[in-house]
Amino acid sequence: MAARSSQIAQSVCRRTLAGKPRHFGNYTNVSSTGGASGFPRVNARYLGDPHLELAAPPPVPDAPGASDKHWDEEWSSSDLASAVDANVMLTWGASKPRNDLRQIVRGEGVYLYDQDGNQFLDWTSQAICCNFGHDVPEAVIEAVNKQLKTVPYIYGGLGMVPIRARLSKLLADISPGDITGFLFPTGGTEANEAAIRMARRYTGRHKILTQYRSYHGGTANSLGATGDFRRGFTEMGVTGFVKIFNPQPLGFSWGNTDEEAGRLALQALEEQILVEGPATIAAIMLETVVGAGGVLVPPEGYMQGVRSLCDKYKIVLILDEVMAGFGRTGELFAFQNFEGVVPDIITSAKGLTGAFMPMSLVGCREHIRQHFVDNPLGWGATYHAHPVAMACAYECVKHIVSTKMPENAKSLEPVMMEEIQKLVEKHESVKQGRCIGLFGCIDLQGKDGRSIQQLAAPSPPCVNNFRQALRDNGLIALFRPPLLHCCPPLVITEEQLREGFQRLSSALTTLDAELE
Repeated sequence: MAARSSQIAQSVCRRTLAGKPRHFGNYTNVSSTGGASGFPRVNARYLGDPHLELAAPPPVPDAPGASDKHWDEEWSSSDLASAVDANVMLTWGASKPRNDLRQIVRGEGVYLYDQDGNQFLDWTSQAICCNFGHDVPEAVIEAVNKQLKTVPYIYGGLGMVPIRARLSKLLADISPGDITGFLFPTGGTEANEAAIRMARRYTGRHKILTQYRSYHGGTANSLGATGDFRRGFTEMGVTGFVKIFNPQPLGFSWGNTDEEAGRLALQALEEQILVEGPATIAAIMLETVVGAGGVLVPPEGYMQGVRSLCDKYKIVLILDEVMAGFGRTGELFAFQNFEGVVPDIITSAKGLTGAFMPMSLVGCREHIRQHFVDNPLGWGATYHAHPVAMACAYECVKHIVSTKMPENAKSLEPVMMEEIQKLVEKHESVKQGRCIGLFGCIDLQGKDGRSIQQLAAPSPPCVNNFRQALRDNGLIALFRPPLLHCCPPLVITEEQLREGFQRLSSALTTLDAELE
């Protein structure tokens, strides 16, 4: 029986490794149950059921091998298009339209250029992240190169690099209130995952209250926290997320004034806290200004009321400023637009490095930082606190402050409001719009006054034609019908901003005509 078992095991191993021995110095490992030659307890294989006949693994398809195109040669437009069609996958939507995306080969200021030399104004800073435009400050380049030449990487749990201390201290110095502790994940999704974990571990509670019109990220818990249609991709796999209505509901009204809307929404929120059970709620997690859901600016008094409810019931307040942070709303942090509001935990990303490097942050107030001095935080990642990304962020934050990028956004807010108002008055397809700083959005409507398309629904022909009209008029924009964001880089001038609205107005003219 032992001999039979050995034969089966060796047969399986031979089939698995195609009979190819692996060599270690002068020793040969034949991957048998007897272990490596001379080392019977090294690489010995587990003996399974001796009566079990294991099927051979399916054949592995042959690799395509090197194409006739040498990888370091110049690629034509058709070569690139072929590679996109055969090998590139998209993310949130189906990958079919991937070749509709322009091949962008150069960026300069607020403009991008394709392979044919066509110029596009980056109307939404890509995904509201290229706040610096497409010119990298020289100090950022020098800092990144210096870090690459000194300590390009160290795992954050095994060593400390000076830039981690310096960036943490810089952020503590410029953050309002007593936000003193910082983590540095690689993106907004990861930051929100960490914030949720921190709130649960700090409070010992499980529930997280989030709004229906919200987006917090693409991984399991961050997408579970999300309120928009994308939560359906993971909703069955996560628990503890309870949705609350925004103070800007779609199908009804909280009132006719900011004061009334804020008061009623807060009353509804407190009742929901009570019926859920305050002792079960770890955190209320909000986007300070809802971003992907349409730049929804909360009514006067609402954020202060949420802060008060969190204090009353000992609930952690998490503010997601992945989009809104670092100057986008005219203040360094969006919560500074609401007097007296300081979150217990804040997350941000995008503008932190201007998207030059993947980087985000989680900041927490001193009482939470102190808790985790003696208690494990329970979150981590290989590339957390990556030295090169932190070097980039350090110089970017200094640049944001020294060049007064938030102030530029605040000074251009009246221009944004004026131009959005012009669109509403001129175009039947524009229902309304909003902005704070250089964070703006318009809502598109059809002939019947209803949204031109429901979020995530198939696009009607007029919407697809409007997408083409945007490209024809030289705009690259984040357009999720019926929402069209207006969020150019924070370095934009008034002249460039008005130029962008002129291009948008020309594209909307074609949409108006289709709706007649």
